[in-house]
Amino acid sequence: MLPLLLLLFIVVPIVELYVILQVGQAIGVIPTIALLIADSVLGSVLMRSQGRAAWRRFNAALADGRVPHREVLDGVLVIFGGALLLTPGFATDVLGVLLLLPPTRAVIRGVLVRRLLPRMVVSGFGSLGRAPGRGFGGAAGGPRPGPGPGPGRPPRGADVEGSATEVDDPRRLP
Repeated sequence: MLPLLLLLFIVVPIVELYVILQVGQAIGVIPTIALLIADSVLGSVLMRSQGRAAWRRFNAALADGRVPHREVLDGVLVIFGGALLLTPGFATDVLGVLLLLPPTRAVIRGVLVRRLLPRMVVSGFGSLGRAPGRGFGGAAGGPRPGPGPGPGRPPRGADVEGSATEVDDPRRLP
């Protein structure tokens, strides 16, 4: 965790300053500032259009009755891409554009899913066939049988109709 924080708060700003100074020396101060403003404006427009598209895909997935896994991750990547484009600097702008363009976002999404999915923990979703507090996949990589609903079993928290008969508990008898 410490190397990630060092990268985010020390290395990235130093790289950004270096790149801005190099661009400023190459094309001048005013064009550099204009370029930084233009890419921030372009980033906000691109973030708005891609965010709307991700929102439409999210709603379409819900309307189809699917869980919108990919659409949610796309929305998160669009938000991060837009934030990176709005921050001043050229290096973060490159990463922001990569997160906002659909083809490169799909590649980044695939990498994230492959790297992060084994670390994810699902709890409270017994209907997915996984035990609470367990990650995805069993010993052979398949779903684990969980306490969720099965054939003839109601989902957790569901009201069940039936009758009860009081029986003396043999452990309480003298």
